[in-house]
Amino acid sequence: MIAITNGRFFYEDLLLIDKTIFIEDGKISRITDEEIPAGYQIIDAAGDYITPAFIDLQIYGSGAALFSAYPTAETLKQMDEDLLSKGTTGFLACVATNSPEIVYQCLDAAKAYRKEAKGFLGLHLEGPYINAKRKGAHVAAYIYKASLEEVKRLLEYADGTVKMMTIAAELQDEEVIRYLLDQGIILSLGHSDADFTEATAAYDGGFKTTTHLFNAMPSIHHRAPNLPVAVFSHPTAMASIIADGTHVNFEMVKMTYKVMKDRLFLITDAVTECNIGPYQHQLKGNKFVTPDGTLSGSNITLLQAVQNCVQHCDISLSQALRLASENPARLMGLSDKKGTLNVGSDADLLFLSPELKLNKVFVKGLHI
Repeated sequence: MIAITNGRFFYEDLLLIDKTIFIEDGKISRITDEEIPAGYQIIDAAGDYITPAFIDLQIYGSGAALFSAYPTAETLKQMDEDLLSKGTTGFLACVATNSPEIVYQCLDAAKAYRKEAKGFLGLHLEGPYINAKRKGAHVAAYIYKASLEEVKRLLEYADGTVKMMTIAAELQDEEVIRYLLDQGIILSLGHSDADFTEATAAYDGGFKTTTHLFNAMPSIHHRAPNLPVAVFSHPTAMASIIADGTHVNFEMVKMTYKVMKDRLFLITDAVTECNIGPYQHQLKGNKFVTPDGTLSGSNITLLQAVQNCVQHCDISLSQALRLASENPARLMGLSDKKGTLNVGSDADLLFLSPELKLNKVFVKGLHI
């Protein structure tokens, strides 16, 4: 049993101080200003912000090997451990448009690793059912239209490890979309050339979110509203965004948050340097590019994305923290145990200094 004292944390947008967070059996049991009973280990937060740990729903690699280049359980374990040390205690390993052989090797790795996983939540398949017109850094040769037979075979083999898929809805058959939704897959509209009507129909039809808003999709046009305008206008559709200032200018992040509020969440879309396979990422300055110079994944952590939101995007700290924790947890259907400091939630916590430096990480109440 643990009692965390002398911390500062947000309830909604209200900053609370002088309250103690009690943890029992790895979960938050109560938050009060009562005296600490005997038997509790006391942890002094020394004025740090206490926040729910982060959740990244799109990341290709962290710390060392790129997952799709080395699709093994060992790579997932390495990603898991590196992300935990950086404050991300939940993540979807992303697999870009690739050969069937690589995709199935990634499925094998996910199935092999899930029993010992700490923060690994499953896979996000970004492709291959996307629009080649908006391929971005994806390899055109592997892009194609889905068939119901293939999708059934894929998900049966995946055995529950695939949690999210990025799809260009405008190119897919309704029977494929319906089957994926019936299997509980979170569908994200991305690498898409959908116009306003097509995108709105996708959101109305069950697509819950949007992949890296503004990247690999048409730009906003005042005479031809399209995908970004559709997600802005939709009452429930969410969107991820890469707040690194390179993939999306900070002024666009600022504007988007003003429009979308808690329908927005942060991802890193981060990669690691790689010189083998179809996805070779080279670090040029502070950004990754492919050998032909195309901008690829990011070079930030979720903590850096939160810092950018506060420092450059006129987003308050309480709101920026929600973009990296509560909002992605809600999309994943994990709000009952992840992403908040509510009683009953897993005690996955971060201690952040007033300067937003990461000081401590707790996973289910255990300091790692």
